[in-house]
Amino acid sequence: MKRKLNSLTLLALHKFKKNKIGVLSFWYIILCGFIAVFAYVLAPDNSSNANQMHIEIHTKKPGFKVLMLTIPSKKISKQPFFNSLLFGKKNQQTEIPISNYNISKNNIIVQLYSENSLESLSKTSPISLFPKNDIKPYIKTKIFYLGTDKYGRDLLSRMLIGTRISFFIGFIAVFISLVIGISMGAIAGYFGGKIDAFIMWLINITWSIPTLLLVIAITLALGKGFWQVFIAVGLTMWVEVARIVRGQILSAKKMQYVEAAKALGFLNFRIIFRHILPNILAPIIVISAANFAAAILIESGLSFLGIGAQPPTPSWGAMIKDHYNYIILGKAYLAVFPGLAIMSLVMAFMLIGNALRDALDVKG
Repeated sequence: MKRKLNSLTLLALHKFKKNKIGVLSFWYIILCGFIAVFAYVLAPDNSSNANQMHIEIHTKKPGFKVLMLTIPSKKISKQPFFNSLLFGKKNQQTEIPISNYNISKNNIIVQLYSENSLESLSKTSPISLFPKNDIKPYIKTKIFYLGTDKYGRDLLSRMLIGTRISFFIGFIAVFISLVIGISMGAIAGYFGGKIDAFIMWLINITWSIPTLLLVIAITLALGKGFWQVFIAVGLTMWVEVARIVRGQILSAKKMQYVEAAKALGFLNFRIIFRHILPNILAPIIVISAANFAAAILIESGLSFLGIGAQPPTPSWGAMIKDHYNYIILGKAYLAVFPGLAIMSLVMAFMLIGNALRDALDVKG
């Protein structure tokens, strides 16, 4: 039995590997997961939420370069590595975009960055602010590879950190939907009768309410915030899982191995979770992949409406909301880049769902 199970698993894995689009989607999702975990390590602006604002250089095009003067801070405290990995650096030094600088005696005179070659303001600071009176290590050319947003923040950094929101909401929402959906569907399908009728009534009521409207209602009840959105999305996605699990168990409970388990006196919940569920995992895996994509889209929609992740937390949906007006102003990339990120990640989960469906299809 174990050898046969292993052979079926290897057969499904072999079929999945032959699907090049599915494999490519899998590695793209792995890459997004890596970016989500190490976003602050990869981001050029590793401050908390990549929220370093430079209004002077707002809405600059991709590849924009500027001289950046860093003012050293005396109040820098050591931050644990894992804390900075999860939340970014909290004690970030002040950065000032400049166009030129001169050293005069004991002072440094910098010309603040000004757009369109207009006469810029100058600022004088004592050179003693810099260790060893050496200013060169604190002036560097900074490149904004995807440009800057309307607040002058690095768009690339905010998109990398925004991957964490979109990616993790899939995991948490799908986990919540699986716990509730599998439990409700299994109980309804296995026991039947009035229990089944009640659970199906509850499923139909939940199903009849538009998903986005239900998520908005739950979000408003729980409050706006990061984790509230995750929970709200998960509480609306269990219905699909419950219906599929119920249908599969209605068929599986008539199988001989279930009758044998009942004859041996096994408890009902042991039969459900140790004998039936392992044999109906294929459709659950497929619906989970689809739910990942749906969760990302719902979160993006909520952020666009302003009730998702709250500023300054970077979210792809919120980025589109902040910059969709710039589409007609010749700076469409500010909304297109996060839109493409949402589309590519959702498409990857849908494609891998199709590939898993084909690989786990026994009849195929």
